[in-house]
Amino acid sequence: MRLGRIPLATGLAIGLLLIPMGGALADPKPTVSQAKAKLKKLNDKADKVVDRYNTATEKYKTAKGRYAKLNESYRRKLATVADLREQVVSMAVDSYKMGGDFAALPTMITIDEPGDMLYSMSLTRQLSQERADRLAAFDRENRGLKTERDGAQDALGDADKERDAVNKDRKEILGLIAEQKKLLDRLGAYRAGNPNSTGLKYTGPASGNAASALSFAYAQIGKPYVFGGTGPGGYDCSGLTQAAWRAAGVELPRTTWQQWASGRPVDMNALEPGDLLFAQGLGHVGIYAGNGQMVHAPQTGDVVKVVPLSAYGRSFAGARRP
Repeated sequence: MRLGRIPLATGLAIGLLLIPMGGALADPKPTVSQAKAKLKKLNDKADKVVDRYNTATEKYKTAKGRYAKLNESYRRKLATVADLREQVVSMAVDSYKMGGDFAALPTMITIDEPGDMLYSMSLTRQLSQERADRLAAFDRENRGLKTERDGAQDALGDADKERDAVNKDRKEILGLIAEQKKLLDRLGAYRAGNPNSTGLKYTGPASGNAASALSFAYAQIGKPYVFGGTGPGGYDCSGLTQAAWRAAGVELPRTTWQQWASGRPVDMNALEPGDLLFAQGLGHVGIYAGNGQMVHAPQTGDVVKVVPLSAYGRSFAGARRP
């Protein structure tokens, strides 16, 4: 059956129904559940980026420290070489005064390679054993000078590269944080925290070093999550665990990956208070407090707090005992 033409008025009405106001499809306002789902994705991503930032920062500090040591060694070596060179010049003057070819002295003194200098001076056959020993020391001091100087330059180059990596990660984190804050504000769930919070007293079942670590962590409850934070006014997740265990006399590495690698594996069914709990693909870490709870620094817009393990469900990657 052949369909007839649609009346013009009817066609216009259908067309108007299909075109939204403003001439384009408007993005619907996300529901609370949609906003929370997006926030969770942002938090998970931010955890991983923050850990990359912390890792880059630690590498930068290591490279910078290595350069500082090499540079200081280089400076000391220069001073030693300068002193030995003065001794060599003095010995050469004495030697040539006693009958050597004094006219050749200026050329010999300016020789850069110690081996060449030794060869030149040995031609005089007038050096005592003591002088020979001093020249040997001069040779030893000079031999590693260029290698150490080059090593210091390489270390500095590595430090500059790590600094660039840190800055890139930092920019990415700041963008994620801005997006997180917008969502939290829309949900009315942003918690600024109090950098001066005195927290709570830990009364759980821990003992020994673990009790000291948990007492410290509980005293930080209410302080804000701060990416890259190591206290005292705010913490990120691994910054809190590191500070807590340091208060107990145990030095943990800075990042979640490093803390995972440094501890002893613990079965999730055999947890003890003080154990480190890792979640979200090692992107997050907290401290088991006993009684099925964990104290941790969660994410941007939240504060150090205690949560039940069920809050992380199946996302736990495992546990380590410092």
